[in-house]
Amino acid sequence: MRCPSAIADESGRLLALAEYGLDEEKVLPDLEPVVHIAARMLDMPVAAINMIGSDHVFFAASVGIGECDMRRDVSFCAHAITQNDVMVVLDAKLDARFHDNPLVTGTAGIRFYAGIPLHSPSGHALGALCVIDSRPHSVFSQQDCERLKDLARLASDKLELRRLENAREGSGFRFEEIAWTSPAPIVCFDEERNITFWNAAAESMFGYTASEMVGKPLSALLAMSHGPLAAMIGDLIRTGQPATSGSVGEAVGLRKEGSALPMEIALFSWTQAGQKRFGALLADITERRQQEDELYRLANFDALTGVANRSLLQRRITEELATGAPVSVIAIDLDNFKDINDTLGISAGDRVLSTLAGRMQRCIRPIDTLARTGGDEFAILLPQVGDALRSFSVAESVIAAVAKPIEVEGQEVRVAASCGIAFSPAHGQETEELLGNADLALYQAKTLGGSRSFVFVPSLRMEAIERRKYQAELHHAVEAREFELYYQPQVRISDGAIVGAEALLRWNHPQRGLLRPGAFLRVLEGGPQVLPVGDWALEAACQQVAQWRGGDAPGLRIGVNLFSEQFHRNDLEERVARTLERYQLPAEALELEITENIILDGNELILKPLEKLRAIGVCIAFDDFGTGYASLSLLKNYPLTRIKVDQSFVCNMCVSRRDEATVAAAIELARIYDLDVIAEGVETREQFDKLMELRCDEVQGYLFGKPMPMAAFTAALRRQAMRPAPQAMQA
Repeated sequence: MRCPSAIADESGRLLALAEYGLDEEKVLPDLEPVVHIAARMLDMPVAAINMIGSDHVFFAASVGIGECDMRRDVSFCAHAITQNDVMVVLDAKLDARFHDNPLVTGTAGIRFYAGIPLHSPSGHALGALCVIDSRPHSVFSQQDCERLKDLARLASDKLELRRLENAREGSGFRFEEIAWTSPAPIVCFDEERNITFWNAAAESMFGYTASEMVGKPLSALLAMSHGPLAAMIGDLIRTGQPATSGSVGEAVGLRKEGSALPMEIALFSWTQAGQKRFGALLADITERRQQEDELYRLANFDALTGVANRSLLQRRITEELATGAPVSVIAIDLDNFKDINDTLGISAGDRVLSTLAGRMQRCIRPIDTLARTGGDEFAILLPQVGDALRSFSVAESVIAAVAKPIEVEGQEVRVAASCGIAFSPAHGQETEELLGNADLALYQAKTLGGSRSFVFVPSLRMEAIERRKYQAELHHAVEAREFELYYQPQVRISDGAIVGAEALLRWNHPQRGLLRPGAFLRVLEGGPQVLPVGDWALEAACQQVAQWRGGDAPGLRIGVNLFSEQFHRNDLEERVARTLERYQLPAEALELEITENIILDGNELILKPLEKLRAIGVCIAFDDFGTGYASLSLLKNYPLTRIKVDQSFVCNMCVSRRDEATVAAAIELARIYDLDVIAEGVETREQFDKLMELRCDEVQGYLFGKPMPMAAFTAALRRQAMRPAPQAMQA
């Protein structure tokens, strides 16, 4: 049974195929690089050059191929040779020609195919170069098709050499006849290395006619007086045989008009009239060099910034460590770079990344390597640098360079960077160990506030192990519902009424017992569970305050602490609005608490959601007021309704005039900005009296109750509701 796609001159095609002397026993080693390049360049698990016989197909070269049906009537390539262009099958199961093909339904499991015919000089289709996948593809681009065509031309050159080798095994006349009409440039020479034959394709390649070149030395054409190619030609002349079958070398030729031409040269020899003759099949490898350069660039360099990628960085670190010389690695992260993509768009973010990569490159030496290792992550390798001082100096230069403003689409953008430093041999003598320790130091730099450098210390490794353990436990805690909210009362000074409650997170750990946030919050904020926990806390707090407002405390307000990651998701205001609606809560019943660190993490990203939340009536409290350097500007620019004076000032204000002055100033500022104020950490009657004297609005602290479970707070509401004087609650 023949392929359903007929070949007009099938007998001529088979005669042309016979000129190559190929069968299933003769895999061509020269074609192996072609299929390997095809598989790598097009990211395919299988690539092959199939020759199409009368009723079967056979591989001239392949990579990744397994056992498969070699009948011509089921072959995809038998269809491809009837085409004039690349035949692409994106999903064979959806293609009427192949959906029930044994190569699709059987163990081969072909889903994707792309193949292009390979032709003889006479124009007959011999077979096809193809790439195959067991997964369907959504696209095979025009650029991919062009790459496959380029590789097909390379394969055709290799096949032509095989045709010539097969011909020279016959009569000399037959060889000369084939060589003159061959589409591949062929040059023949004698034992003195003088040119004896020059075919039409060589005339086209170099611009010289045969009469101009015959009799001239090869050295007039090729730059090969020394080196591997000259040695290969010497071996060929001396022994009468190539050093290996189809010996291939490379050289630079010179065209008549003076331009250089990179070439691949395959040597061969034959006997004619009792004399040895020598020949070379030439191939212009300009396009292949460009493709190889492109492959190298894609494999080793970041496409956006042009700097090295992680793979090249790792290889260079390994090479440097192998020399025994010290090296330093600096891990770099652009703090909150995601905000630029969110506010200005990805294309603007890409331009910023490219600009910053250029700045960082100018901070290092020519022997150093800058690499982009992730979206907004970079790393620097400093060979022959094994001390903290020099590494720290480079890191600080990078931080300063990154911090300079960038103008993007008419807007000034500022980016900050954090750096982690590790160096050998002190911090590791293996590539992954050194990179990992630099990342741990980077994590510490970001934990300390970012925009700084930190040098690795061994304790960070133990902390990382503990952190990973905690992260796994946190994942289980979310699924097992081990989190709980505790509530601390907020009391109005004027009459002692409980007017609010701050919802505080607790973890009922199955082994460690009840954990406060200090034991797990840092790990939670740096891991994937922060969003589900934050969402749950908002939901649970609103549900609970709705119950209290429907019972003993109709005007109660609930305070919920926010995580910065909840702003990065870009749906905070919609989520809050839906939650309020679900529990039929007025917006003023909810007070969202933010810290200065959240705001400084992403100014514009935070401001807009807060403005929308405030517009629907949600209260916004600024927690830990007085502990940060930007507090005054935040009062001016953010839609706040309340400030919470940090307990570090309240606890000492009765013994420290400075702390008393700070608390008084905070209360006065709140009054000026028409904000409510609550003092945290009130533990004594003396502190309460002082705050009453300073005309503070509300207080929160152990004097009125520790954070307590829902049932205890419900009981406290009943006991304490509307009592005029402060009295410690019993949990």
